[in-house]
Amino acid sequence: MKKGFLMIAIGLMSLVSMDGMSQKKNKVIAHRGAWKNTGATENSIGALEHAIKLGCYGSEFDVHMSADSVLYVLHDHSIQGTNIETTNSAELSKIKLANGEWLPTLEAYLKAGSKQKKTRLILEIKTSKISKERSLALATKCVELVKKMKVEKITDYIAFDWDVCLKVKQLAPKAHVEYLNGDKTPDEIQAAGLDGIDYHFSVLKKHEDYIPAMRQKKLTTNVWTVNSEADLKYFLEKDADYITTNEPELLLSLSK
Repeated sequence: MKKGFLMIAIGLMSLVSMDGMSQKKNKVIAHRGAWKNTGATENSIGALEHAIKLGCYGSEFDVHMSADSVLYVLHDHSIQGTNIETTNSAELSKIKLANGEWLPTLEAYLKAGSKQKKTRLILEIKTSKISKERSLALATKCVELVKKMKVEKITDYIAFDWDVCLKVKQLAPKAHVEYLNGDKTPDEIQAAGLDGIDYHFSVLKKHEDYIPAMRQKKLTTNVWTVNSEADLKYFLEKDADYITTNEPELLLSLSK
């Protein structure tokens, strides 16, 4: 009997181990979702859904805060001549994207993402053009909404503003937070208690030692935005943990 129980236990442990490995089955992070080859509008819920269907490890998106503190998903600070930060949500809610979707609120976007568990939500907190205080307020509201929507386990945070990264880590110590701006060394990232770097490919080509240095510290390296086949192959060979790309289909095929 004891031997039988032992065999069952070993089998269960193997299944758990295999499941853990499958959670990171590829390095692909779809930049603003999977939009370029799908007909979806970048940063739309449709682009997120395409990234999920492709099986991407993550789908990246950008978040701004309206004049009345409602959070919206959009890369640029303005859309159709309307500035997000200086416009109330009543006006922003009337804006449609090119694919016919309404300009998505972060709440709607997270709700769509919450319907699955295989693709991580890579939330970029955009730096305010108005003030540092607004950037930090946006960071706080993002963390609060992620918790409210119960998507903490599938959400990572990235930001160009160093103070925003530190703020998120303060508010959500268990969250995975990566810095974007490219001007901090692996030692500085580790000392700050952040979880990784997400640097432009030109920075990581210049500092080829960063990827192994981060791995040695048990921290992660993401690289953006890598689109050419040559560059994708380069960072696959360098074994970057994640590669953010507008060509998720190509990267998935190269990864195989």
